[in-house]
Amino acid sequence: MSSEKSISRRSFLSLSALTAASALAGCASTTGSPTAQPIAFRNPVRMFQTVPAPTDAELAVMYGPIEDGGFLIPPVPYQQIDPRFYRQQVIDPTGEAPGTIVVDTPSRFLYLVQPGGTAMRYGVGIGREGFAWQGDGVIQWRQKWPRWKPPNEMVARQPELVKYSIENGGMEPGLKNPLGARALYIFSGGQDTLYRLHGNPDWRSIGKAVSSGCVRLLNQDIIDLYDRVPNKAPIVVKQ
Repeated sequence: MSSEKSISRRSFLSLSALTAASALAGCASTTGSPTAQPIAFRNPVRMFQTVPAPTDAELAVMYGPIEDGGFLIPPVPYQQIDPRFYRQQVIDPTGEAPGTIVVDTPSRFLYLVQPGGTAMRYGVGIGREGFAWQGDGVIQWRQKWPRWKPPNEMVARQPELVKYSIENGGMEPGLKNPLGARALYIFSGGQDTLYRLHGNPDWRSIGKAVSSGCVRLLNQDIIDLYDRVPNKAPIVVKQ
């Protein structure tokens, strides 16, 4: 379970806002899975440093069933997921300040920078090309078991979603809700980016590009992240 081999020595690409923000709040599965190209961080020397990976016993607890908010989240068959996408503490490669969330889109990782030179790393599913947002923002709002309200543009493309439209109040929270157990809402420049970090009922999507724009984590992982991250936490999304 090597943790840092996917990080290369190339510099981050410059940040710029893409144009499909209106589709981001959908966060529903789509087809397409572009090949990830790893990008480097400010501390590339740390790619050679490691923190002990979680043991099988720890993984069984981390990804076991959870009763939360009146719902029983099923266990994750973590043995069927690439081990590099397991939640684990790593040497921080980002160089960002403690408390910052960094989404490494090409490598399908989310880092929460911690004091002392380490970070919590989570495997994520990423929005397919053309529906991604990148830049600097803050976690303006957090929600347990959120309602899913696909934007009108998505409803227009998929009329079967009209019953979950904004006008109809969205989809009830639950295990089948595309936002999962938690959602973290990203604002930039005082505006809602329509970009979310959220839970995920489909463990098969981790490490892939399958959503309409948002960053999805295993439900067990988004609960862990939610408990660690306060409102107004800074976030950087890298392409």
